[in-house]
Amino acid sequence: MAIKALTWMTRIFDGPVYCFHEIVHNEWVVGAFERVGVVFVNDIAEVPEGAPIMLSAHGSAPEVVEAAGGRAAVVIDAVCPLVTKVHHEVRQLSKKGFDIIYVGHTGHDEAVGTIAEAPQAVSLVEPEVGLGNFDPEDPEKVALVAQTTLGLHEWQKVMDDAMERFPELKTARKSDLCYATTNRQEAVKQLASECDLVLVVGSHNSSNTQALVRVSHENGVAAHRIDSAADIEDEWLTDVTTVGLTAGASAPDHLVQQVINRLSPVHGFDLWSATEEEEYFPLPPQLRAFVTTLQQLVEAGVTAQRPGSESWIERDRQWTATEALDLIST
Repeated sequence: MAIKALTWMTRIFDGPVYCFHEIVHNEWVVGAFERVGVVFVNDIAEVPEGAPIMLSAHGSAPEVVEAAGGRAAVVIDAVCPLVTKVHHEVRQLSKKGFDIIYVGHTGHDEAVGTIAEAPQAVSLVEPEVGLGNFDPEDPEKVALVAQTTLGLHEWQKVMDDAMERFPELKTARKSDLCYATTNRQEAVKQLASECDLVLVVGSHNSSNTQALVRVSHENGVAAHRIDSAADIEDEWLTDVTTVGLTAGASAPDHLVQQVINRLSPVHGFDLWSATEEEEYFPLPPQLRAFVTTLQQLVEAGVTAQRPGSESWIERDRQWTATEALDLIST
């Protein structure tokens, strides 16, 4: 959704288009957008007044959203709906007086934006460290939420410890973890049962990519994160018969295919599927309204809309992020 939304921005506006933080944590994707005039910034003050701006998929702090609205001509918030859910949980829990444990990684864009919703009520806990000396004001009013891209094993361990220490612990009715990351973690478990080595395509700052590497290690199989086929080292393949290959949630398809070509497996490859993902997130409402208005203006200036014709936005469900990237890369 975020990749498609930013592609729309590059087609609608003359450059540059500005984006607060990387749209997704993948170096190739970010580079592709930079080549068509997108400027990624870490401070809204870097955006010229009146320029169009997009806010990244990882979610932004309330003050960032407000600052963008006061500076940019058009603001499109491409926050992932699953992150929005966690933001809402934090706001509601804070209003009810809970001390909130946020399981996440220090400095990650998603963690920064979520904690900013109620900084006085939230304590960040690194999954590798655990609860440590977390000391709530009222042990009966403690809640637990998580960064959506964590490994399921990391989240579960902290939650188990928290439930033991705080029997009245409040958690979300539905897990905060992103289905796209948990599905991939399950796939890696399956790969680890059959492979000598697992390669994970994705960028170093992608939390869900790093989680896939850890899942493989936890299941006793060597794993390496790679940005592309060029990162594969020959010594990794010594005495390896079967390689498992997966990718972070925002890694483009063509990078995976290039790895297959680089490995050139003598017996070919099998495509495994752990599950079918049918979830669909529509484009941000601000962008939908903008594009719909633009289409109506074009049609009004050229001809009347044909009865029953489908709008650009209505066709979004059939349009993939891969096709969007192809559009800006050609």
